[in-house]
Amino acid sequence: MTAVLPALKLGAVAVDPPVVLAPMAGVTNIAFRRLCRTYGAGLYVSEMVTARALVEGNAKTLGMASFGDDEPMRSVQLYGVDPRVIGDAVRRLVDEIGVDHIDLNFGCPAAKVTRQGGGAALPVHRQLFRAIVGAAVGAADPVPVTVKLRLGVDGGHLTFLDAGRIAEGEGVVAVTLHARTAEQLYSGRADWQAIAELKSAVTSVPVLGNGDLWEAPDALAMVEATGCDGVVVGRGCLGRPWLFRDLADAFAGRPIQAPPSLGEVVGMMRSHVELLCDAFGEDLGVRQYRKHTGWYLTGFPVGSAIRRSLAQAGSLGEVHGLLDRLDPGLPFPPDAARMARGHTNGPRPVHLPSGWLDSVDDPTPPSGGDVLVSGG
Repeated sequence: MTAVLPALKLGAVAVDPPVVLAPMAGVTNIAFRRLCRTYGAGLYVSEMVTARALVEGNAKTLGMASFGDDEPMRSVQLYGVDPRVIGDAVRRLVDEIGVDHIDLNFGCPAAKVTRQGGGAALPVHRQLFRAIVGAAVGAADPVPVTVKLRLGVDGGHLTFLDAGRIAEGEGVVAVTLHARTAEQLYSGRADWQAIAELKSAVTSVPVLGNGDLWEAPDALAMVEATGCDGVVVGRGCLGRPWLFRDLADAFAGRPIQAPPSLGEVVGMMRSHVELLCDAFGEDLGVRQYRKHTGWYLTGFPVGSAIRRSLAQAGSLGEVHGLLDRLDPGLPFPPDAARMARGHTNGPRPVHLPSGWLDSVDDPTPPSGGDVLVSGG
């Protein structure tokens, strides 16, 4: 396969290559975004922040919506269920924080979100969905707004085509589809054919595909199979920040470079933990780093003892000492790139508010749906 796509245009914003880092709770913070940017250009989106918490000035939420001076694009994902609150939050993001792009989350399948009518549950209520998207687009102007969707609640309640058309009509500049239902969570295979269906239905703005992108050739295969205008990468880059280098090469028609040895991966691991400590202090930085160690070492024959020790490390010095014990000459295992990392749970029945599926044209925001939540 060769390069197939030009730069992705999100309103006045050009993204080249047409690659987006998916927002992931507890992962896509300022440190991870900076690390990934060293390997290739693209659009690197923050963790999801909650609209009401942002409006109320919650300190943790404001921290999640902060950006480094070196970030060329200030991109944030926003969650909310009330058009008025969404509008207020968007104005704060634009006027006070100075963001360059806002993505609205209508894809989160977490039970604590869907049981409140948010995330992947919200597009069931078409008029409320329309009002939220319209409020965000109106408040953001001229900053571009995109939406991220799932297929729907479950196989019997698919919402992505209606939601995509509504979002297009309300003025978003792109629509992303994670081609699984909320019921599936992260199980099974993503339905790339649904991305092609959405591309046929939404014709005036780009459609981006998300799901089962573990290696750069997967992205080219998705584009070829669906006609999508760009790709959104989530779990595939966990422990694999060089995936953005491979994607840049693939979309430029260049040969994809050989995967790194364990010594090269250890260098990335050191950089990552140091970036986290610089951003959050040593104690919190190391604690945030622990989950990443298993992802970096997936597939490498390093033994359970050192994996366990890294997952329990309490200081930067301890992390570096443990990394010193790894064999830098170990080659990258041939099958490791496609080994699942991050969420693997599902399928699971979707928790919804009582009567949610019986009131699809009710524009009333769900009670309690603006609780402080995080998801992806």
